[in-house]
Amino acid sequence: MIILVGYTSIEGQTKKIAEAIAARIEQAGDRALLFNIASMDEYAVGHPEAAILCAPIHAGRYPGAFTDFVARERPWLNSVPSAFVSVTLSIASDYDDERAEAEHFPEAMKAESGWKPAMIHHAAGALRFTQYDFFKRWMMKRIASHENAPTDTSRDHEFTDWTALASFTTDFLKAARP
Repeated sequence: MIILVGYTSIEGQTKKIAEAIAARIEQAGDRALLFNIASMDEYAVGHPEAAILCAPIHAGRYPGAFTDFVARERPWLNSVPSAFVSVTLSIASDYDDERAEAEHFPEAMKAESGWKPAMIHHAAGALRFTQYDFFKRWMMKRIASHENAPTDTSRDHEFTDWTALASFTTDFLKAARP
């Protein structure tokens, strides 16, 4: 089975998540077509037989390239087994209201787009302190401190649960296979 693993990534963690999903698909004996949605390139094969799309939340919404792709490809996405991985640091928050808000983002996107992925996985992102400019590093350090997250700005901090992501991918493959 050929599975599109489409992603948009702002700071690189969503791309890393998509790469891990693609690797897991290939290990299971299927073919993964890793595709950067923001590149606006066309993928070379006809529509794959399934899709897993990954997108980060920034400033309370998914990137425009992602939502445009979902709107354009909605008929196809709804005709094949599909899943969505929503990436945000808020899903790892100690605060129930922040986690609940993070869990709501995919529902709002589904309602707006009409896409009906069979499975949704919430993945925590990363703090990329080494990639931030001075202002963003300062702002993210303040937010991290409020969340009791690491504030060492000399290195990056990942919060993605790779075991849960692998289990999600395995479950999707089982459900997607005819």
